[in-house]
Amino acid sequence: MVATDPVVSFKTALWYWKVAVQPVIDQGFRKTIYAINLVECGGKEPEKVQHRVGFYTDYCRQFGIDPKPALTC
Repeated sequence: MVATDPVVSFKTALWYWKVAVQPVIDQGFRKTIYAINLVECGGKEPEKVQHRVGFYTDYCRQFGIDPKPALTC
C-alpha cells in the first residue's frame, strides 16, 4: 500500500522523519545518515556514505553554510 498510494507514501515518510530523523538533526550529519539508512553506517557501504557526504557538503557550500564536523558514520 505504501508503494502504490502516494498519500500513504508521503504520510509514511513524514512520520518516519518526525520519529527517527528530527530528534537527531542537531547531532550532526552522521546521525541523520544513521537514522535514515543504518546499512550505510554499518561499514558495508562506505562509498555510499562518502557520496552522500559529498552531496551534503556541496549543498552547504552553495548556501554558504558550514557543514560542521561529524559528517561520516
